[in-house]
Amino acid sequence: MKNRYVQKGIYAAVFTMAAVQTQAASTVDFSNLVEQVSPAVVSVNVVKKMTQEELLQQQVPEILRRFFGNQVVIPQPKAPQEKTAYGSAFFISKDGYLLTNHHVVEDASKVTIMLSDRREIDATVVGSDERTDVALLKVKGLNFPELRTGSVDRLRVGEPVLAIGSPFGFDYSASAGIVSAKMRNMMGETSVPFIQTDVALNPGNSGGPLFNQNGEVVGVNSRIFSGTGGYMGLSFSIPIDVAMDVADQLKKNGKVTRSYLGVMLQDIDRNLAESYNLPKPEGSLVTQVTPNSPAAKAGFKSGDVILKYNGSAISRTSDLLNYLNRTLPNQVIQLQVLRDDKIRNISATLTTAPDDTPAKAEQTAQQKGPVLGVTIRNLTATEQSQLDVKGGILVQEVKLGGIAAQSRMIAGDIITQINNKTILNSDDFIKSVSELKKGSIARVSIIRQDQHAMLGMRIE
Repeated sequence: MKNRYVQKGIYAAVFTMAAVQTQAASTVDFSNLVEQVSPAVVSVNVVKKMTQEELLQQQVPEILRRFFGNQVVIPQPKAPQEKTAYGSAFFISKDGYLLTNHHVVEDASKVTIMLSDRREIDATVVGSDERTDVALLKVKGLNFPELRTGSVDRLRVGEPVLAIGSPFGFDYSASAGIVSAKMRNMMGETSVPFIQTDVALNPGNSGGPLFNQNGEVVGVNSRIFSGTGGYMGLSFSIPIDVAMDVADQLKKNGKVTRSYLGVMLQDIDRNLAESYNLPKPEGSLVTQVTPNSPAAKAGFKSGDVILKYNGSAISRTSDLLNYLNRTLPNQVIQLQVLRDDKIRNISATLTTAPDDTPAKAEQTAQQKGPVLGVTIRNLTATEQSQLDVKGGILVQEVKLGGIAAQSRMIAGDIITQINNKTILNSDDFIKSVSELKKGSIARVSIIRQDQHAMLGMRIE
């Protein structure tokens, strides 16, 4: 199960580096710029609880893990085990708001930032958005140095860019490169049109700023792409336009509300372009329309090619997704569509997107019944599609020594049934667990690593 969710685009806070700098970037003197902007960049120190898998790696010899994997029973520790993680952030306002990555502060019990003058200040996580990997922090104080933000629209492929962060804890380290591409969508993701660069991003760079030559922030450094576990010249940053839109919503509401059209999309290749009599591959092909969605109500059909969004041309699917992600719910949009060799104009009213990103409240606390010792969340629509299931819940964490752990349940398991009752969501799970009787043995159907299995769970 776990391997299914391992992304090919891997957070910059994971892999080792190879110091690479392009010849084009090396001809640009960034020294004055580094001196000017560095005071607004900070190091982030995060304290997090260790996961069951991390405890397994720490406490169990490798040879046992190799043979028995996650089924090795770990003694219950006397106190919660914690780890320290590092990242970067930067000020976007004088009154103490900072941007960083969601994955830097996710599940943090404490966040501290270190300023350029070596002061350390406790920070509060105002809000965090998993789908865009953006988080907003706040520290007390005034007159902090803030950075100017630019626009990705004016960023050109081949343009030199600069990253500043704290790789491996070496704070205020600068690395340079060029923009390799724009509007990149990572595999299985639709929320961020990444900026691709060849800037060397390393552990600790995550959440730091990406600058253009004018000293404007154009991106938030997020991840690298690697097939080997090492740096390969493929680094990805969240466009600052996207990050600031998310930050505004987090500041106002503590969460992000997205618009929803209700279509599955793909790019047009040369063969498809020829079949649609298009002069070149352009537009976004509708492959599926969700029943009762705004798209269905507007009359969209599978096979439609969307060519324009509110008058703006769509060259590829990432263009359309970017426009959708930046349009608020309840807005009426105008789409130009090619269908049966005829151009049509279709109006659609966007609604609020189904919650694909589980809220913290969904990491459910049981109100009654036996406490199994698990943290769960609903499966997203994408995960359900990948697993070819309807409903189900994902086990995110298993408490050591708890009922679930004793039945050999592990993080990453998908619970589909309890005592033959289908589990579609966390509400079904809570209801079914509340009906379990002490002393009984519950039959829990799961999916683990694409294999269906059943656990016998003794209720104590």
